[in-house]
Amino acid sequence: MGVLKQIAEYLYIRRPDPGRPKSLFVKYMHGINRISLLIFILCLIILAIKLLR
Repeated sequence: MGVLKQIAEYLYIRRPDPGRPKSLFVKYMHGINRISLLIFILCLIILAIKLLR
């Protein structure tokens, strides 16, 4: 699976792969990845705003 497809799944833009194994630990890992990705995007937006000022 490509990186962009995985990011789209994390941001709920694309449906998850139905063939993916369903484990509780994998679910937690994807949840943590989703949170860190959203925080990273938020920080990029804040940095862009500061640079434009």
